Amino acid sequence: MTSNKKQSLDLITVLGPTASGKTQLAVKLAHQLNGEIISADSRQIYRGMDIGTGKDIDEYTINNTQIPYHLIDILNPNEDYSVYQFQRDFYLSVEKIKSNGKLPILCGGTGLYLDSVLLDYQFEPILADSQLRQDLEKKSKEELLVYFENVDAKLYSDWPTDTKRRIIRGIELALSEGNPQTNSQLRDLSNTCILGIQCTREIIRERITQRLHQRIDEGMIEEVESLLINGLPKERLNYFGLEYKFIRRYLDGELSKDEMFELLNIAIHQFAKRQRSWFRRMERKGVHINWIEKNNIQQAISIINKNYKFHD
Repeated sequence: MTSNKKQSLDLITVLGPTASGKTQLAVKLAHQLNGEIISADSRQIYRGMDIGTGKDIDEYTINNTQIPYHLIDILNPNEDYSVYQFQRDFYLSVEKIKSNGKLPILCGGTGLYLDSVLLDYQFEPILADSQLRQDLEKKSKEELLVYFENVDAKLYSDWPTDTKRRIIRGIELALSEGNPQTNSQLRDLSNTCILGIQCTREIIRERITQRLHQRIDEGMIEEVESLLINGLPKERLNYFGLEYKFIRRYLDGELSKDEMFELLNIAIHQFAKRQRSWFRRMERKGVHINWIEKNNIQQAISIINKNYKFHD
């Protein structure tokens, strides 16, 4: 691509499965390209959930420079947050970053959050229904899937159903007026560079297991205990899934520590597999992802310089 055909770069998106090194790459890009990071992680929005969600705030400092970040630590764990709210807060963050003369860098692995921006979902603001959620929580995942499909087959076919939490939110939206048009056309991404981190399954598996050992050593179990001591209901831990769900079972005596580790490790591996499937689905919908090896900053910069120009 010749220089006069280069597009102006308005947004970089860094995506990849868990433990792929997204944050490290995003921070390096922000440092080199004068950027600020917007998190696309559905759990890092919550305060007090640091180790289990892998915030790794220390990684946002590079060469003694603090890289600004957005949509991390914005809510208490007992508060609900929707894809609609994320999409709204994303655009507000973009405006703020650009007003500072900086480049927005979206970074995360929550597929629905990424889709809401890159596929330009059209949402009506639908508030959480606490009573409905309590009723639905009593149902099994299989019962919820059948119910969801009967309520709105179109929304069901395009909605993530890997966890009860997401299924319940989908049902909630389906039963409300002003459902999200999740089949929205691909937005104009000519000014967006999307970078995907590509690691072998073996590398991801090794990193996940190693990181899980590290996080337990760093106090992840104690973090969950602290959330409970501070009044967070046990049921809410199930809502957050993965680390919080399995540690809750350990604390309740349902699992030994070794059993908790083994089952949680398997669950995180399965989660990474679902993320990879989601990214392939994004590509089928027309999202062009530039895949780079591991978190190779030189390769990322080369792709950006080849195809985009920066505002003066």
